[in-house]
Amino acid sequence: MTLTQLRYVAKVAECDSITEAARQLYISQPSLSSAVRELEGELGIVIFNRSARGISLTPDGSEFLSYARQILEQTELVEQRYAHARPSKRLFAISSQHYAFVVNAFVRLLESVDADEYEMTLRESRTYEIIEDVAGYRSELGVLYLSSFNEKVLRKLMRENHLSYTPLFDARPHVFLSTSHPLAGAESVTLADLDAYPYLCYEQGTHNSLYFSEELLPFESHRKTIVLTDRATLFNLLRGVNGYTISSGVLNSDLNGDDIASVPLETDETMQLGYLTNDRARLSPMATRYLKELRSLIAQEGYEVLG
Repeated sequence: MTLTQLRYVAKVAECDSITEAARQLYISQPSLSSAVRELEGELGIVIFNRSARGISLTPDGSEFLSYARQILEQTELVEQRYAHARPSKRLFAISSQHYAFVVNAFVRLLESVDADEYEMTLRESRTYEIIEDVAGYRSELGVLYLSSFNEKVLRKLMRENHLSYTPLFDARPHVFLSTSHPLAGAESVTLADLDAYPYLCYEQGTHNSLYFSEELLPFESHRKTIVLTDRATLFNLLRGVNGYTISSGVLNSDLNGDDIASVPLETDETMQLGYLTNDRARLSPMATRYLKELRSLIAQEGYEVLG
């Protein structure tokens, strides 16, 4: 087993494609495939599932990758210390449901980084894909919510994928509305009050189960529904069609503007925001710094920080 083989495996996992990994590594695809298969033969495991649809990590491959990345990180530190190598880029990736406070903490992290080069990734993604990203080491952290409705299903997925969930804060559900909306000034609203207005929600792709819905109360019916994928588009439609969406109630005027209102929703349901980590990997210093910024921001918003 060589460091080159470990780098090959890490790159293939990062790209989810042998073809793309070979292109970035400046080697031929057959050479890369051969090197990976030789390593699999030496270790006696299958690292990647291969099919006509592409490749994916096997459970053995996921575990091996966590060890491989630790070896590669330690190798970089040794090279920097003794070979006067150029400092490596600081890397960090997070996947999240569409929350302004997650983006705001990400901005704070970037402002605190003192480095000439870095590579950071923020994926605003679908619920199932957040779990896949953290399980497959594409992201160190995954932010999502749990409720009495989805908790049993999502925790089962977490256990199956060797993920841990740490709570951040409990939130009373709110609806986001344009400040020009007729109900924007209300002390609270019910779903019946909102029945005449378009309900905006995020599309969940092939895993479109109610349990993966990003919005609380997915089992409630709505006369008018608009399904979309982008947070900016959602907020534009809040303004443009007097729509509404259900969320945690945490807004940021720098990111969302001053023309969006947050109104409490009358319901007995609650939502808990938290983050996922991979049990087989250790958090990087950058991920730890991000969580510190996230908790600080939540406290500033007046919520009790959990976990």
